[in-house]
Amino acid sequence: MDYSKLIDDEIWRFIRETDAHYPPDAVNRTAAQQREVYNTMCRAFFAGYPEGLNVRDERIETVPTRIYEPGDPQGTVIYFHGGGFVVGGLESHDDVCAEIADQTGLRVVSVDYRLCPEHPHPAAFEDALAVVKYVSLTWPKPLVLVGDSAGGNLAAASCHALRGQADIAGQVLIYPGLGGDMTKGSYIDHANAPMLSMEDLKFYNKIRFATPPDGPDPTAAPLEDTDFSKLPPTVSITAECDPLADDGRDYRDSILNAGGKAAWFNEAGLVHGYLRARHQSERARRSFARITQQITMLARGEWHH
Repeated sequence: MDYSKLIDDEIWRFIRETDAHYPPDAVNRTAAQQREVYNTMCRAFFAGYPEGLNVRDERIETVPTRIYEPGDPQGTVIYFHGGGFVVGGLESHDDVCAEIADQTGLRVVSVDYRLCPEHPHPAAFEDALAVVKYVSLTWPKPLVLVGDSAGGNLAAASCHALRGQADIAGQVLIYPGLGGDMTKGSYIDHANAPMLSMEDLKFYNKIRFATPPDGPDPTAAPLEDTDFSKLPPTVSITAECDPLADDGRDYRDSILNAGGKAAWFNEAGLVHGYLRARHQSERARRSFARITQQITMLARGEWHH
């Protein structure tokens, strides 16, 4: 794959800046060291808060969360951060969540779910469910689930598990890892992509479980479900230069084949983790605008696809 042609100069600068803070051998470090490196790297791209937000930390059930409220929020977004189920938290996606709240007019609840390897699957999934159940029963509707990478997995898994139990207006999945077939398609075509490689994915998949799964498990891999009916309207937004790109397409197709509403956007020339590049790349900026537009659309109960 010729990334010199697919990726423009702005994204290459973003990649180099990321690498300067997050060296390629980071996966060989301890989980605690990886988290420190990851948070430092994310903070290097921190863009601050928009004006007019009320931001506070609270526990929902036993799960730490950070809540971003614009004036008179018209609903709630639950945001699940990325990081391979190993790194990330309230700090890593702090400004992303603040900007989503500002641009959508919705309350955003960022979820600090438990991480691996200290807390293998299903700990993160259980935390996600606890927060979604609480918010869906406690706060005014509408409710939209959003997540990037590992967080996209948690959003989708929550929607599958809570069909008929929680009133979810929609979900927006940003370069999600949904448990696709790693022997074909984008997994092979982009096995050595910048920012996320197959080697990285294998590491994260291995560390996620105390013991390897002995069969399909939709709570860990939503694409392994056998039933894609009655899911909320779904928008998947992936990066072209990412081994996970086909997961968004395949998830859309599974929902459409079951009679549901789903759309997929594969963002040309973008790489895994491009949310952090939204203030230095025009392509990433346009994609972030698409993300907030789709969240707003779902919160209004609209469907323009």
